[in-house]
Amino acid sequence: MEIGGAPWELAVLTLFLALIGGLAPIISNIKENQERLAQITGIAAGILLASALLVVIPEGFELASGDHEEQEEVEEELGHEEELGHFAMGGAVLAGFLMMLILEGSGIGHAVHEEHHNHEDDHGHEHIHHRNSPWIIVLGLSLHSAADGLAIGSAAAGSTEAVTALVALAVLIHKVPAAFSLGVFSMHEREERNDSIKDILLFSLATPVMILLSFLALKELEGGTVALAMLFAAGTFLYVATVDTLPDIHNPETGRRALRNVLFGVLLMILILYGADSVGLIEHGH
Repeated sequence: MEIGGAPWELAVLTLFLALIGGLAPIISNIKENQERLAQITGIAAGILLASALLVVIPEGFELASGDHEEQEEVEEELGHEEELGHFAMGGAVLAGFLMMLILEGSGIGHAVHEEHHNHEDDHGHEHIHHRNSPWIIVLGLSLHSAADGLAIGSAAAGSTEAVTALVALAVLIHKVPAAFSLGVFSMHEREERNDSIKDILLFSLATPVMILLSFLALKELEGGTVALAMLFAAGTFLYVATVDTLPDIHNPETGRRALRNVLFGVLLMILILYGADSVGLIEHGH
């Protein structure tokens, strides 16, 4: 994958991994291990959080501010233009966060594990309860999945190959457990297996389609526009990373373990960044 060329490989990879994660519980009837899934989700959330704060947001700010002499001269002439630019950049992050918050508040949540739970009645029969209809849950997850695609597509359009790969890595690690959770949820909620498969297909296609669409739309635009798209996606990262972990962290029984998982994910992403920087994959001041 090169800058200037459509990130087909990443689009295909995200589709493949999401399909595997989502279809596994439907086709093979793999049972959900809540503790293991919570561990993976926590680590993935930590990686996503570190990716947003250490990769996507700094890269977006660098793209927006630019390092071209012409832009510096314009900023000197306009005086307050630089301050306005910083306001817009912060606003883009806030907009991404608020979009996810509004969707969640409207009932279009992204977290399957918060929408249903299992219990057994007096006869030992298992029941599942949820607040929203299955298609609402699938829609919420698919919208979040599209935001992931925006992050990768905008990075591919305006940043280096290494930065794009790091963003994609964070997305992919988070996407597999999300797809698995959706598969388990859909398998219980849908009467027909084909309907469950359609849910997974919609969720799995959202990211690769948005990768290509955002890349094609942004590749010819100025760096500032690409940066705003990256920062908007970073806002969605921040929301998802916190919402995925706060319920477990607030739970006295799982709080410490959940916190360790998140911190481990953050540390893992820092080590990956350090390794990439050490071998010269990350360019400074590009």
